[in-house]
Amino acid sequence: MEEKVSKNKIDLARANRCMTVSGLAEAYGVSRTRMNMILNQREVTVVCAGRLAHALGVDVTEIIED
Repeated sequence: MEEKVSKNKIDLARANRCMTVSGLAEAYGVSRTRMNMILNQREVTVVCAGRLAHALGVDVTEIIED
């Protein structure tokens, strides 16, 4: 199962935490290059969406597209 994540919502969550893509990658546990690949995907697995939300310190519903 995959979820559509909103790059804009992720960017807003990063901005609220003053977090760079590199900082998000570090919190998630991947390289900056891999994080950019994840962020540029339209759909990610539910586990990936959950890990992104956890790394950002938000609920997963805050980064899923409406």
